[in-house]
Amino acid sequence: MASTARPERSAPSAPSAERSFDASLSADEFKALFRGHPGGVAVITADAGEGPVALTATSVSSVSAEPPLLIFSISSQSSASETLSRAETIVVHLLDADDLSLAQTGATSGIDRFADHHWSRLVTGEPVYHGVRAWVRCAVIERMDAGGSTVVAAHALQSSIERDGSGEALVYHNRTWHRLGDHSAI
Repeated sequence: MASTARPERSAPSAPSAERSFDASLSADEFKALFRGHPGGVAVITADAGEGPVALTATSVSSVSAEPPLLIFSISSQSSASETLSRAETIVVHLLDADDLSLAQTGATSGIDRFADHHWSRLVTGEPVYHGVRAWVRCAVIERMDAGGSTVVAAHALQSSIERDGSGEALVYHNRTWHRLGDHSAI
């Protein structure tokens, strides 16, 4: 019996942020495109040994339930980016409309993001805000440089849900905070 030879497949080349293309959207065009795409709001905290940092992110997405993985991106321009690039663990706070003040604080540069909000440290050392809808403590498993940002993949280790999500969601859309609830259902 003759064997059937299969052609060898070459591995697909990995995409590169440094790769050049004949055409590309400008930064302004790209920003305008995504202004119309709302994002859920989270605040990410960490401490890599020099004190706690926090930032607001609208890029948090679940990736897998088994294992429980999520991703988010951090702009290199964020004052928290250096600490987040070294932290082995982080806390992602998933916010709702009742947490607007914290979202605004995490998005404001040049301030102490822990001064006006009740927080403490988990027994494992990470800074965690109290009274938020939910938070999840994660181990960072991968970082990838992507343009002027770093994409972080994290494995969920521990969580707390204070409000079940039946309240009004907080989203960021077209450079403005929005409250989603029964009134906005279609």
